[in-house]
Amino acid sequence: MCLAHISDDKKREQSIIEHARGTAELAGQFAEEFNCAEWGYGCGLLHDIGKYSERFQKRLHGGPKVDHATAGAKELYRKNNYIGAYCIAGHHSGLPDGGTVEDQAGESTFRGRMEKELDDYHVYQEEIQIPEFSNIPLKPIGTGGFSVSFFIRMLFSCLVDADFLDTERFMSDHSIERGGYDSMEILHERFSRKISGWMTNTDMNSINGRRTAILKACLQMGGDDKGLFQLTVPTGGGKTIASLAFALQHAVKHQMKHIIYIIPFTSIIEQTSEVFKGLLGRANVLEDHSNVSYDDDKEAQHCQRAAENWDFPVVVTTNVQFFESLFSNKTSKCRKLHNISNSIIVFDEAQMLPVPYLIPCIQAISELVYNYNSTAVICTATQPSLRQFYPSELKVKEICPDVEAQYLFFKRSLIRNIGEISQDMLIEQLRENRQVLCILNSRKRVQRVYEALEGDGTYQLSTLMYPNHRVRVLKEIRENLAADRPCRLIATSLVEAGIDFDFPIVYRELAGVDSVIQAAGRCNREGKRDLEDSITTVFTLTAEKDIHLPGELKLPVKVAEEVARKYSDLSSLEAISDYFHRLYHYKGQGLDAKDIVRQFEEGGKKFLIPFAAIAKNFNLIENKTKTILIDLESEAEDIVNRIKRGEYSRKLLREAGHYCINVYQQDFDKLCGAGLLEEIDKEFYILRKKEQYTMDMGLIMNVSRGDAVFW
Repeated sequence: MCLAHISDDKKREQSIIEHARGTAELAGQFAEEFNCAEWGYGCGLLHDIGKYSERFQKRLHGGPKVDHATAGAKELYRKNNYIGAYCIAGHHSGLPDGGTVEDQAGESTFRGRMEKELDDYHVYQEEIQIPEFSNIPLKPIGTGGFSVSFFIRMLFSCLVDADFLDTERFMSDHSIERGGYDSMEILHERFSRKISGWMTNTDMNSINGRRTAILKACLQMGGDDKGLFQLTVPTGGGKTIASLAFALQHAVKHQMKHIIYIIPFTSIIEQTSEVFKGLLGRANVLEDHSNVSYDDDKEAQHCQRAAENWDFPVVVTTNVQFFESLFSNKTSKCRKLHNISNSIIVFDEAQMLPVPYLIPCIQAISELVYNYNSTAVICTATQPSLRQFYPSELKVKEICPDVEAQYLFFKRSLIRNIGEISQDMLIEQLRENRQVLCILNSRKRVQRVYEALEGDGTYQLSTLMYPNHRVRVLKEIRENLAADRPCRLIATSLVEAGIDFDFPIVYRELAGVDSVIQAAGRCNREGKRDLEDSITTVFTLTAEKDIHLPGELKLPVKVAEEVARKYSDLSSLEAISDYFHRLYHYKGQGLDAKDIVRQFEEGGKKFLIPFAAIAKNFNLIENKTKTILIDLESEAEDIVNRIKRGEYSRKLLREAGHYCINVYQQDFDKLCGAGLLEEIDKEFYILRKKEQYTMDMGLIMNVSRGDAVFW
């Protein structure tokens, strides 16, 4: 009997044919979600036939490493099944670059691997026959190359997740529990009970009545056919609950397995997840981001396993996790992809889709809708002009009824543009208000204005403060606002999305129109004040030599200036549409800055696809950062000591994240050059001088950057 695995205790053995069939069954089930069960089954059956070689059987007993992944790939390659060959070739090391037709044996490319001489493995024929692969039910978008590459990655996901799960099942002797979630029908019923009291409100002159109308529209549209939707709901319209209502209704109607929420910032993820857990039950909602924490070790282990393949009814994750996984070539990141098929995917705050990667991201969304039985919902208060980028095969349906009327009703603040002022003038105007929010483009500006205003009831917030510190400051600010005590907050754009402040007055340094509108959403949020008295003042600041506009803000500010000259109301639907049209027009080819779509289109035609090269270059966060762990609290001191002792675990890293600040490389170099940092681990640094961090200012540093990174 030829073996695939031997248990760690050396007491149990798994044959190759047993592992092959187990993997094939799972991969077939996964691929069935996009009507390709035969392809999943076939790749699973053949993926390990290289293990039939004598050298691999010796490897199981301590012999040298053996390439067992190329054998099954070569068998399919000889039959011109390049799609299956790619998947099997990469099922351990990741999808390889295609290479060129001149590549020889020894090259690490796909073509080089297909020329490689292998140990004899043909005894596999005694147990396994190469199955027939049916025609792929793929409807190509564009010239078809991108569609082919996307299909390979989705099929690859089915194979690598099935391979891992079958191996896990054997190695753990079936002791690891997965699943155990409620069905979509149960979640829908639970949700319906929770919202039943809201549904009787028909007063269109009240905020709750309007929210109910939007909620009802989402429930009604949830019964529509699968496809591409947009939900344009103004700030305060309840789009989080409304979009969940659509998703649950849609999932039950079409027997869909997952609801996936894609959100730009971890601060919004945490709030959204808590809302969903309250409505659907904690055990049915998975948070997948860098700062997530768990109540106990059992929950942590269960959720960490689920984060590997998103096997949860509801998943809440970041833009970075979602799109970098879709364009990855690595097995660890690709395992989850097959669970995106036959799912409802909600892109919250869609105006935050990464502009340099907008075209490949839109292409990926289109593939999921067009070829993988998914429904996508583009959800935002400031709807970007994306229709022009979708393929002609897809039509976008708006969910929200009478968008213009909803915007007029939920308008809570008037936006006033006062042009250029000095920093001193800004400070004087802020002093005249006992409750005011001021949002600036530079962390250095935030610290300077805060220092000038410093006093009781004055706060600053930026990503130079570690997350747990920010949470405490946010709590104190909310308490002051609720008690009508003096409260002046100076902040970066960190507070624009997902933080439900209600200030009577807001000041916003000119940025993109979407940012200005998000800032205005923090003014008179609950509608308790007259519209005419609730002003969001937009301004530019006189230039200073040591303060520079972050590069990523230069074009949005330039376009916003143009739009401000044309429209008196920057929050109008016309102004929003014009802003995004101009922004995308100026970006032009910069909407696919790494030329990703063209590379896939051309590579897919000849099956010489640069999977590894594109994965390496697809980085939504271009600026590399370093992590500084602020160990001022006892919990953080304990984490530092554990790291110094060599302890390393996912749980520890997530705990550390609550006390960490990410700084850009150039800022890190300045701190290092000043001798202010001590390395405790390859991933973490701590401050040598604790006074470099204060409870009112955060990390003190002379830098001029915009907001820090969310991942």
